[in-house]
Amino acid sequence: MCWDAQAVILLRSLRIAKGGAAANAETQRMITEKIAALGEAQLAATVATLKGSKKDRVAKKALAVYATRVRRNRRRLSK
Repeated sequence: MCWDAQAVILLRSLRIAKGGAAANAETQRMITEKIAALGEAQLAATVATLKGSKKDRVAKKALAVYATRVRRNRRRLSK
């Protein structure tokens, strides 16, 4: 996930640096996605905790949410 995250940061930075409507849209999308990802990760961790999962499994469930979103963003931004 770390390489994908670095790629997303670079690709987003380049897109935002160009300016214009695409930069504004990307900035809005980034903020919206981060808030939604946090909620989804919290839900995944809560569900895992309520199911009696161990701490490492709870963390994996929460991080899986971010990994999926980062992967999707890398694919989208690489086009």
